[in-house]
Amino acid sequence: MFDFFRRKKDIKDEIEEVEESLEDNTSKDDNSNENIVELENFENLESNPIDETHDYLEVDTDLNNAEEEIEENIKKVSFFDKLKDGLIKTRDKFSSQVKNLFTANVKIDDDLFEELEEILISADIGMDSTLAIVDSLRDEIKERKIKDTNEIYPLLEEIMIKHLDKNNLDNELNIKEDELSIILVIGVNGVGKTTTIGKLAYDLKQEGKKVMLAAADTFRAAAIEQLGEWANKADVEMVALDQGADPSAVIFDAIRSAKSKDIDVLICDTAGRLHNKKNLMKELEKINKTIDTHAGKANRDNLLVLDATTGQNAVSQLREFKNVTDITGLILTKLDGTAKGGIIFPLQSELNVPVKYIGLGEGIDDLEKFDSKSFVKALF
Repeated sequence: MFDFFRRKKDIKDEIEEVEESLEDNTSKDDNSNENIVELENFENLESNPIDETHDYLEVDTDLNNAEEEIEENIKKVSFFDKLKDGLIKTRDKFSSQVKNLFTANVKIDDDLFEELEEILISADIGMDSTLAIVDSLRDEIKERKIKDTNEIYPLLEEIMIKHLDKNNLDNELNIKEDELSIILVIGVNGVGKTTTIGKLAYDLKQEGKKVMLAAADTFRAAAIEQLGEWANKADVEMVALDQGADPSAVIFDAIRSAKSKDIDVLICDTAGRLHNKKNLMKELEKINKTIDTHAGKANRDNLLVLDATTGQNAVSQLREFKNVTDITGLILTKLDGTAKGGIIFPLQSELNVPVKYIGLGEGIDDLEKFDSKSFVKALF
């Protein structure tokens, strides 16, 4: 950059020299004309210095791109660290057992595979998923002619990722630009549904979406107030009626308000529905009918919130809710407080429902988008 300013100074000096030359040679028309042309060239160069700075602008652009790439990499690293910390209970139990199994002198035989099955089942990965993973591992070891047990550990990780992704499920929410999207959040009491809605609203707003909440859990005492607190934390609007009001009426009012205010995403809370309470299930059907009638063209998601600490009971809940309504995705909460994180495998792989988000803490930013590869790597 200093060279550029020196260049400008040199140009001025040369202009002065040309002007002096013009004064000394006014009697020579040809030389005068040549000098005038030369002077104009210098003046043009002085008044258009952008070419001199072009290289510097390119360097600045490259630096900005590099900084953005570094920031993105930092985010990825921090997310993975957060994921590993959140899964510490599952990882400590699972990873230590697997590492101890694949010791340097262990023999690759049926006993090894049986012990691995026990480890996977104890992590709540489920019988069907466990057998499928172990069978794939056995086949790959034979096909690749692996003799060293140190090679089995990374191979197991690779197979577990493939198993989670075997159905090519879409883990993204059904949200499109300039279109209303309605997310119906369901789940039994105690799974962290209200908290999850607040976190989801915050996450979507951070992505630039206009978000509104509908407090359709009108049965549980203080449910509306609690959702209101999360709406304030996430800084989003909430539509609510009095406790005991018809949940479908709340949904109707919320849809009308969302349309008038160009809301991108309407997130609807519902009462904690125990899957063995038929009357509550009928209420859920009524809410879905209200949405279909008054927002039939909206993008839809029916998300079931499940508590990871309940283990295989979460699988039973998903089976029951699937009999009543179309479940498009799952949010698995409290993963940071359990060693049963493996429950994701039967939920996504066996019951064919994608996990959209996982909860890793109590903070408003502790809801993370689910990614199979990152999840499995965090277990190892």
